[in-house]
Amino acid sequence: MEHMAELATNLEHGFTTFQTLWISTVCLLAPFAYLVLSQISKSVGGRSDKGEAESDTPDHSKFDTSNIRVTKILIHPIKSCKGTSVSEAKYTLHGLDNDRRWSIIRADNNAVVTARDVAKMVLIVPRIIPDPSSPDGGRLEVSFPKESGCEAFSVPLNPTEEELQGWQNVDISLWGKNDIEGYVCQTNTGRSPSEILSQYMGLSVHLAVKGPRPRTCPPTVRFPDLDAPSYFQDSYPLLVVSEESVAAVEKLIQGMVGMQGIEEKWSSDTLQVERFRPNIVIKGAGAPFFEDTMTEFTIHPHHESVDGASSIIQLVRKCTRCVLPNVHPETGIRDKAVPLKILMKHRRGLDPGRPRLPCMGCNGVFTANGVVKVGDWIHVRKTGFV
Repeated sequence: MEHMAELATNLEHGFTTFQTLWISTVCLLAPFAYLVLSQISKSVGGRSDKGEAESDTPDHSKFDTSNIRVTKILIHPIKSCKGTSVSEAKYTLHGLDNDRRWSIIRADNNAVVTARDVAKMVLIVPRIIPDPSSPDGGRLEVSFPKESGCEAFSVPLNPTEEELQGWQNVDISLWGKNDIEGYVCQTNTGRSPSEILSQYMGLSVHLAVKGPRPRTCPPTVRFPDLDAPSYFQDSYPLLVVSEESVAAVEKLIQGMVGMQGIEEKWSSDTLQVERFRPNIVIKGAGAPFFEDTMTEFTIHPHHESVDGASSIIQLVRKCTRCVLPNVHPETGIRDKAVPLKILMKHRRGLDPGRPRLPCMGCNGVFTANGVVKVGDWIHVRKTGFV
């Protein structure tokens, strides 16, 4: 099932041009087009061979959109490596500052390597060390588990033009698209990042930082002309997940212990939100999966909404899931069933473009620069079908 999910995702990314054509046509049908497509997708991909529904439709009547707050902010400087929980973060159109600005790429073909391929990547710890007095603005420090035998290293946070001239410029491939400009990172002391990472990963790799050439997000049903930039995120610069949704999936797991390879430990184990690698975690609507219906919102320190006080955030697509959330963020061990099998049973048929893949959380884009803090209030401006 893991290979099927990854194959389906790769195929979907490979048909971006085709999707753009039919998305443009669909969106001419009026605002109800997305609802129609969602229902069609559920009938096509959201049922099992026995005809049982495999998607849980949120009950909109249970949502309280007036008391939603930010409970956690996570930044993942290197794609697929350990995330850092912060109390606040600046954001731009590209996403939270320094989120997925770096990636590990194969030395032979410059393709991005993720924890889908090498699960223990989640144990690599990248840390942002600001230094306003430095021409680089600080450094990215990278460390490894002690038992790995790999020493820590650091690279410039914002390499100067002079430094970049000495770094290899490469075209990087992600999901079969060779459209990301990057530079192979170097350090002035000790072994190179490439040597150290290759030892840890067990294959020849480089650390790459995103170059200045724009990378545009793929279109969606609601946004066929989407023109938003991104770094090394799978598709979009923001991922939002609610605590209520994670708790609901955990409850479903507990109800399936002993079935489909779900081990007894899940009777008491906690499903960490970090498995889903979100940027912003929210809570307060009183029911799970309410992020599925927030199409537009703002984030503000005050409970009372003030028009124009903060930038608008748009949720543009549900986040389809592969095997990556099965990797434990603290041990790097991949579970054979959790949570992918549960998501496949209960959260399929929700994305009209990829109806056979399960969804958890929603992807979004920023429309201006701003700051988000833990404890900030979410002011829902529009609801509908993400």
